[in-house]
Parts: sequence; C-alpha cells; structure tokens
Amino acid sequence: MVLSLQGATLSVVIGALAAIIYSLRILVLVERRIARLDINIEKLTRKVLREEILIEREEKAIERQERSITKKLSRSNASKKRAKKSRKPKRRR
Repeated sequence: MVLSLQGATLSVVIGALAAIIYSLRILVLVERRIARLDINIEKLTRKVLREEILIEREEKAIERQERSITKKLSRSNASKKRAKKSRKPKRRR
C-alpha cells in the first residue's frame, strides 16, 4: 500500500492539525494553572494586607500611649520646676 502524493499531503495536514490541537490542550492546562496561581497570590496579598493593617493600628495605639506618657512626664517636670522656684531659700546666719 503505497501512498500517493495526495495521501501523503493529507496525512501531513492531519498530523499538523493533531499537533495544533494537542498544543492548544496543553496551553489550556497551563492557563488553568496560572489562573490558580493568580488566585492564590491574591489570597496571600489579602492576608498580608490584613496583617499590615493590624500592625499599623497597633503602632498608632503605641504612639498614642507614648505621647500621653511624654505629656504626663513634661507636666510633672514642669510642676517640679515651679515647686523649686516657689521655695524660699534658707537664710544663712
């Protein structure tokens, strides 16, 4: 069974179509994997964003506490200075 020129051409065309279909199948599978990777990356970024927001809130609370402590300290230092000024020095004999 010898193939004629038309038969050989037909088999080459069918083989090329089969290769194209197989390549498209592989491309679809790769696309699905990439889509899953994108979804997982989005989930991770959401988690990181939540953690960053929590850290920023804690940082602001700490800064507020620090400011209130420094205000209290500055008030107490100012009152001590006023108390020193109001004391009368002892007379020497």
